[in-house]
Amino acid sequence: MPFGSGRGLGRGGGRGRNSGGGYGVGGYCICLKCGTKVEHQQGVPCTQMKCPNCGHTMAREEMWQERGKK
Repeated sequence: MPFGSGRGLGRGGGRGRNSGGGYGVGGYCICLKCGTKVEHQQGVPCTQMKCPNCGHTMAREEMWQERGKK
C-alpha cells in the first residue's frame, strides 16, 4: 500500500484550556460558590476537589481570575 503525499486535513492538535499549559506547582483552588480558598495539591486538579466548607466544586484560582478578565 503506497503512502500518500501527507496533505490530509489532520485531526486534533488542539492545546485545550490554558493553551495546553499547566499552572505549575503551588497556587490555590477556590470555591465557585462560597469563595473558600485552599492550597492546590500537586497531581490533583482543583475541579476534582470539593470545598471543605460547602461541598461545591472548586477551580484553580488563576483560571478563575482569567475568566473575570474576559
